[in-house]
Amino acid sequence: MNFTSAIEVPSYAFSLIKIGFLKQLIMDDTTLQKLEEITEIKQFIEYISVFYPGLTFKSYTIEDIEKALFHTYIKLIGKILYISPKTMRIFLRNYLLKYEIMNIKHIILGTILGISTDEKNSMVNMLVEKYLNNANFMTELIEITSLETIQLFMKPTLYNKVIREGILYFKKTNEIFVLEAFLDQLYYENLKKEMRLLTQKEKTMISSYINYVSEIYNLNVIYRGIKNNIDKNLLLQFLVKTYLFMNEKKLKDLVFSNDVDEFIVVFKKFLTNIKELKSSLSHSSLDEEHFIWSVEKIYLDYYFKMLETKKVDIEYQAIFKILEILIKKDKEIRLFILPKLVKIVHEKYKLLK
Repeated sequence: MNFTSAIEVPSYAFSLIKIGFLKQLIMDDTTLQKLEEITEIKQFIEYISVFYPGLTFKSYTIEDIEKALFHTYIKLIGKILYISPKTMRIFLRNYLLKYEIMNIKHIILGTILGISTDEKNSMVNMLVEKYLNNANFMTELIEITSLETIQLFMKPTLYNKVIREGILYFKKTNEIFVLEAFLDQLYYENLKKEMRLLTQKEKTMISSYINYVSEIYNLNVIYRGIKNNIDKNLLLQFLVKTYLFMNEKKLKDLVFSNDVDEFIVVFKKFLTNIKELKSSLSHSSLDEEHFIWSVEKIYLDYYFKMLETKKVDIEYQAIFKILEILIKKDKEIRLFILPKLVKIVHEKYKLLK
């Protein structure tokens, strides 16, 4: 499907009518809770397949199932693209860059490891590139066999600077973390920059989403950076200057935590002083074993409550439903389905020992 020549959607009224069917693909809370009762992978897949039309994979490994789930999710985004007005398509294409960046990471890592073109190709989701009209570009990138040539190939793209800096750091330290962090940072900064192209109502709804995901990114990169002993001043360079509840000073305090335990203590102190989160904190608690996941769940609860107050007309309602599908489907995969799959596999492994 080529969205440069897709049908012209005149208004959000059309989108609102069409989005209803897609919303049926989101699991409700009761359905998600029932996932906990399933102990067999095949039964689990059968249960969720109703919500993932066309779900197929080569084997019952977590890696293959994860790829298939996100492929189905990307197809869902494609359907939303097709029924959205022109300005919303701008946001959705910028949203899809997250998955193009995943493709680029896989290709660069594959090149470092010296794997074959066919193997690199199997790691890339080309459907993303079709929606972004970048399929030829990505095919050429897959064929490249050296980091130097990748750097040259990326020169005319928005990835030029971060790829150059990341590869330079990798050559000095043999560490891929910096390249990945710079690419992730680029994604969130680009989302914010491209807001200028949206309508006022889109900006009202989407800006708070960008603040929320950018803050989760900042917290995650600090948490990972501390765990991996990344230099504090280098870690500060990865942060995005977009905030929901934090600010530059609070994030800096977190960066200079001595260890993960101190990071969690400092962050909890910040969190309990945020009056907007009191209701969300009463329903969810911080899980230190899966810290960032639990923080994200609390932020999500707040975010949807806030959005609900803004559904004042058809346009707002349609934008809300689009964001709701994007966020909830992504959350469903990352925070519920995949952790449960891992749990089932681990339980089976224990029984075999």
